[in-house]
Amino acid sequence: MDELTAQNPSSIREMFGVISKRYDLANTVLSWGIHRRWKKRLVRESGVKENDWVLDCATGTGDLAFLFEAALRGTGQVIGSDFCEPMLEVASQKAKRSGSSTRFEQADVMNLPYPDSQFNIASISFGIRNVKEPQKALDQLGRVVKPGGQVLILEFGQPHSRLMAALFSFYSNWLLPWIGGWISGQRQAYRYLQTSSAAFPCRDQFLEIAKRTGRFSKMRTISFQGGIAYLYILQVSSLNKLT
Repeated sequence: MDELTAQNPSSIREMFGVISKRYDLANTVLSWGIHRRWKKRLVRESGVKENDWVLDCATGTGDLAFLFEAALRGTGQVIGSDFCEPMLEVASQKAKRSGSSTRFEQADVMNLPYPDSQFNIASISFGIRNVKEPQKALDQLGRVVKPGGQVLILEFGQPHSRLMAALFSFYSNWLLPWIGGWISGQRQAYRYLQTSSAAFPCRDQFLEIAKRTGRFSKMRTISFQGGIAYLYILQVSSLNKLT
């Protein structure tokens, strides 16, 4: 496997492909299931309503896409996209077992194959830090969402208190790679999780990246567990720029 870095998309795709079959188990164990609560909060904050169209990018094994589908109660449409085919295979298997109508399609968030303003909501959870050009990805997310719609980003960050930062540093530097490696057989992948989270811009720095797209009129941030993760809620401007 090549060096794991967001600047090397092929290495990221390969990494997620290798861990795809153990990905759900590792997420649940490593987060003590808390990631599900964060994703449910994302769906609530989206304001999703009947007949909405939702795009979930970097959908992975589809957890967030399925939560949106449940919120739609049989109306509208959810599309889950990812650039990693093995992840989509797991998501599609889960959809088949549960009778889900969510569509899963291979697509790169930096070059989405959807028309302008097709969706009411677009989301990406724990995937934006793996993108080579986050600003370009945010621009694409804003492009495919209707004016007044929402783009929601859930991502790891850096805790804002010294105590939480110290605790999280110990966990992510030592325990997370060991446990994640034991579950998945790929310790390098979970070492990358720590290093990418520690380096990725969060809070105001991330909002500044979103602002530079010119796509969003309102932006706000919700912090989880003292800053371990952040939810960014971006409203697409009614003056959404032309592409």
